[in-house]
Amino acid sequence: MLKRSLSVPVWMLALLVLPSAGLPAAPPEKLTLPDFALTDHRGRQWTQADFQEAPLLLVAFMGTECPLAKLYAVRLSELDEQFGDSLTVVAVDSNKQDSLTDIANYTSTHNIEFPVLKDGGNRFADQLGAERTPEVFLFDSERQLRYWGRIDDQFGIGYARDKPQSHDLKNAIVALQTGRRVRPERTRSVGCIIGRSKPTDENATVTFANTVANILQKRCVECHREGEVAPFALTDYEQASGWADMIAETVEDGRMPPWHADPAHGEFKNSRRLTDAELQALRQWADAGAPQGDPQVKIEVPPHVAGWQLPREPDVVVPVSEQPVSIQATGEVRYQYYRVDPGFEEDVWLEAAELQPGNRRVVHHILCFARPKSGSRKLNAERGFLVGYVPGARVEGFPAGMAKKIEAGSELIFQVHYTPVGTPQTDQSRLGLVFADADSITHEIKTFSAVQGRLNIPPGAADHEVSAATDLSDALLLGMSPHMHLRGKSFRYAIEREDGTEVILDVPNYDFNWQTTYVLAEPLQTKQGERMLCTAVFDNSEDNPYNPDPTKTVRWGDQTDDEMMIGYFHYAVPRQETAEAKTDRAAKLREMVQRAAVMRVFERIDTDADGVITREQTPVKYREAFDRLNGNGDAELTRKEVETARLP
Repeated sequence: MLKRSLSVPVWMLALLVLPSAGLPAAPPEKLTLPDFALTDHRGRQWTQADFQEAPLLLVAFMGTECPLAKLYAVRLSELDEQFGDSLTVVAVDSNKQDSLTDIANYTSTHNIEFPVLKDGGNRFADQLGAERTPEVFLFDSERQLRYWGRIDDQFGIGYARDKPQSHDLKNAIVALQTGRRVRPERTRSVGCIIGRSKPTDENATVTFANTVANILQKRCVECHREGEVAPFALTDYEQASGWADMIAETVEDGRMPPWHADPAHGEFKNSRRLTDAELQALRQWADAGAPQGDPQVKIEVPPHVAGWQLPREPDVVVPVSEQPVSIQATGEVRYQYYRVDPGFEEDVWLEAAELQPGNRRVVHHILCFARPKSGSRKLNAERGFLVGYVPGARVEGFPAGMAKKIEAGSELIFQVHYTPVGTPQTDQSRLGLVFADADSITHEIKTFSAVQGRLNIPPGAADHEVSAATDLSDALLLGMSPHMHLRGKSFRYAIEREDGTEVILDVPNYDFNWQTTYVLAEPLQTKQGERMLCTAVFDNSEDNPYNPDPTKTVRWGDQTDDEMMIGYFHYAVPRQETAEAKTDRAAKLREMVQRAAVMRVFERIDTDADGVITREQTPVKYREAFDRLNGNGDAELTRKEVETARLP
């Protein structure tokens, strides 16, 4: 079973890289520990002679900013303690971007008691053929290499199991302890590429100064900077050059920058997709040894507004929770809900809004909903959406003259998803609101959604498709925010018109860890009678590495091991409407809500999910409605009939 109980947020594992080909060749039968003389952060020099009494010697290549190296620092300490005097652990940092000060902070933060040594110039890493962090090398009493590769299989790209299924390193240690013959063996390492010092091609046409700095500034540093969500900064040459090989590999693999929309459908204002020229430039730069070029060229870090992404200081800051929240070290934290009365006695128009996590390490996402205080006490997650925070979220300004409204007397409901990180933490997140001049507002921005609440995803189903549709008449569509959980595979938005259906957003590889709002480059005006159709596919099979339990029938629920299918979309309508237009729009809204309720009943009766129910299988209390919706008067009622029938 997979969990989210990590020492770093699980989405950061998407930054990790794998060998591009299959398993490398096994090490030679006789690979002996090379001589070395490496220094720790206190200035002490260590050589192989310092470890000559150790029955087994474990050399672990680590990095101070690599997410996986942070996770496995704890695991190495556990192995060091478990095997006592029979195993000696020593960590080696070969990254050119990691200083002795960085190593000292890393050692202190993770309570590491074994030596952590700096391999300047990566000579020792080259001698052993180390490629990534973490990567371990286990030597026997004669200092012959017996195991090489990963520690275990608990963590992978974007996912984490609650415990390892394969204890590769531990098994090798036990085998050597018990005297069993262990042939030299290598497993695949998952992690960050070691930032080597490499020869620089002085004749390279692509340098940091003439090309790469601009790409990083435009595409990366909004997250990869001090105090932001990314695990390391890319704001100067020294930092970026150490990550050059990893940058090239992750962008080529499509994991960075995070952007999941198929370019065949729609153009988006906030697209992070790199051009082919940018991809090629980053690869050329890495292969040339990351040349600097003009040392005077610097990356201009985008300014913060008092730590916000907002266009100016917020007019009001609302705490998400009344007091700081304590987050346990391990295990699962159920979604937390907080209710706040902001005290707005008049309608409030918003130019911008931002949810800011107080502790980015433990906050996976926050959703904020605005609703009347007199409404239901139950949170209806598909309605009343105001603003959200997810990893990598950026505040996108509203078009001129458009704003969101919080009606007078509304309360704010916050849903917070915390992920434990191995040590006790606290968080107090906040919401910043920037008010708009009410007299300048011509359009109100609203958020609605197409929802399929009757989920019934069978065990093992790899391509379970569901859909939902809702009215989108006479609206100015601004953007879309698909929402599913860990079994979400793909999500597609389309507009149904009289002359056909047009796909406007296709997310073929949905990622729960990067829940992007896709903002249209140009708002799209819809016509009377047009509908938004959303289609989602879920993968509940064993092949889905994120899947908490492929043997489970999955239904709707708030928690990440349940599922949701919500196609949020954001649109604008004229602020000034006649009384007749307001009445008409209110009637349409009532109809949408009523039809959604009818569809939920239909889905409940349609137990085999074939889109057809009979009058006989319909409970007696619903048969009058069955007859009213059954347009052709036969003995069967189809999903299409329910979707198109006139409602009272």
